[in-house]
Amino acid sequence: MKNPVVISEAQIVKAIKEYEGGRDLKDICRELNIHKSTFYNWRKKYSGMDAQELKRLKELEEENRKLKQMYAELALDNKMLKDVLSKKF
Repeated sequence: MKNPVVISEAQIVKAIKEYEGGRDLKDICRELNIHKSTFYNWRKKYSGMDAQELKRLKELEEENRKLKQMYAELALDNKMLKDVLSKKF
């Protein structure tokens, strides 16, 4: 399996704008080494954004993922503590 290529926010925005400007999708996908379904997912999710907005969205999504993980860990810790406290000594 190939290592995934990291594509910047600026490249995603540029690709979407080029496509909307009439550039052939096959050329864009070949240049970025992506499947057309990946491009369509980007277009659906990021159309109308500039590179800064896209970067901020990705930062917020990453922060959200970390917070969800922290919540899950704390909920598990809380449950374990309640279980320990509910047992009679």
